[in-house]
Amino acid sequence: MRRAMKTALHACALSLVVTAVMRPMPAAAQQTITFSIGGFSPRAEDARNGQDVLVQDRSFLLFNVSDLNGATIGGEWLIGLGNNFDAGLGIGFYQHTALAADRFNEFEGTGDPILADLKLRVVPFNATFRWLPLGRHGAIEPYVGGGVGVFGWRYSETGDFVADDNVTIIHGNFVGSGSASGPVVVGGLRVPLGSWSIGGELKYQSAVGELPSNQGFATAPGSSVAKIDLGGLTYSFTFGVRF
Repeated sequence: MRRAMKTALHACALSLVVTAVMRPMPAAAQQTITFSIGGFSPRAEDARNGQDVLVQDRSFLLFNVSDLNGATIGGEWLIGLGNNFDAGLGIGFYQHTALAADRFNEFEGTGDPILADLKLRVVPFNATFRWLPLGRHGAIEPYVGGGVGVFGWRYSETGDFVADDNVTIIHGNFVGSGSASGPVVVGGLRVPLGSWSIGGELKYQSAVGELPSNQGFATAPGSSVAKIDLGGLTYSFTFGVRF
């Protein structure tokens, strides 16, 4: 029931913005298809949700949250609303794996580290509005804006782990997936080149997913719920085609 309600809220939040973007527009409205390539940096450890699984894993695994920094690609459809506003729908893809080692144990007899892969995948679907303070007909087009995102995600921990008895070593693959919604803030700069454009963009997202309780993910003291913080910063180079 709780999962169904969360899914419904995600859908409602996005549908409100999508409805606004898809409303009838003037025939002269400028449209742009933008492609982006860059990187995604997950939110730093000291800024993450207190129940975040990566924060809890750091108590017994050797890795840094920044080890999950990775490449991202995306695409966006932008519609001009007058001279100073854009509305857009975008999708992206990010996936990266960090190698983690047990802090306190090693394989008996060999001294080899006990290793596991921590993998995070996020597929964001964003609906945004942007303000162009200089308009869309100058030599440069800076913009700022915001909106809402629905983030499809998958998180897994695969490898060898020390059991609760601190003796037994097990090999496992623990997986959680789902979707979460949250705010998006964006800022950037475009340089028009005829019917083309190039530019750079920063995009900040904030959302938290809930991991399944039957997979044994690490939880915060006093809590039975493990979460994955999906917040972070995307920085990218953009290339647009106007029509």
